[in-house]
Amino acid sequence: MAPARRSVRNPLSPPRGQRPKIVIIGGGRLGGALALSLSAQRWPVSVLSRTEEGRRRVRSLGLKPATPKELAEARVALLCVPEKAVPEVARELARTLGRGAALVHCAGALSLKALGAPRGRPLGSFHPLCAVSDPRDSLAGNAVAISTRSRPLKAVLRRMARELELQVLEVPEARRAAYHAGAVLSAGCAVALMSVAVEALGHAGIAEDEALAALLPLMRSSVRGMASRGLANGLTGPVVRGDTAVVAAHLAALPPEVAEIYRLLSRRALRLVAPRLPPEVLADLTKLLSER
Repeated sequence: MAPARRSVRNPLSPPRGQRPKIVIIGGGRLGGALALSLSAQRWPVSVLSRTEEGRRRVRSLGLKPATPKELAEARVALLCVPEKAVPEVARELARTLGRGAALVHCAGALSLKALGAPRGRPLGSFHPLCAVSDPRDSLAGNAVAISTRSRPLKAVLRRMARELELQVLEVPEARRAAYHAGAVLSAGCAVALMSVAVEALGHAGIAEDEALAALLPLMRSSVRGMASRGLANGLTGPVVRGDTAVVAAHLAALPPEVAEIYRLLSRRALRLVAPRLPPEVLADLTKLLSER
């Protein structure tokens, strides 16, 4: 009688009820936020920072600094480092992590190729889609883009997302740059857009601090409208009303650079509401917004 085969447990699948050990590389804002959030959900987390400032931050947040033992025992390494540093850090970790431990970067624009050749090691990405300005920021309620070819690692990343209350987006590797561009447009470019709006109010004689204080609640109300009614139905302003005269007055009042941004965004708004406008109004606005 042949001896019974001993089942081999995947290192990413710990005993029932347990979570795999995580080491986070980088003690910055995102690394700190992930470490705090995962620790709060009872994930075994340690943090390895490459700078003295980062190590001080890790200690001040009450997080566990990673030791060589933690590195050797970790089943998943989350790389929360600048995108340009990912390949170098991945090469270093490949020599120090335990056998079969997964390498996962948290960069938005990078593909899995940035982590190097797998060499028997699961590779993945876990990019929280949120602007983290402080390690104590909550991640809950945001989204996260994940990618991996490993089923066990995907299960771990999905579990992390679920317990952190993150909506999962699975982004095809070949289209990752487009995904990241969309994320930048909705976050960093929204700040740039606000700077344009503040400049416009400056041409009306309103000081920058007053303008920002007045416009921020307006932007928040616009976001609430999108959240409750969608893009087209959440849009407001003269383009929605088909008010060609007001749009023309705006363009005449603004300096050229600001007017060009207004014109470009208004053309986009026109695409959203075109089915609701009378044909003659649509034609007038299209002509006006196409002029230079």
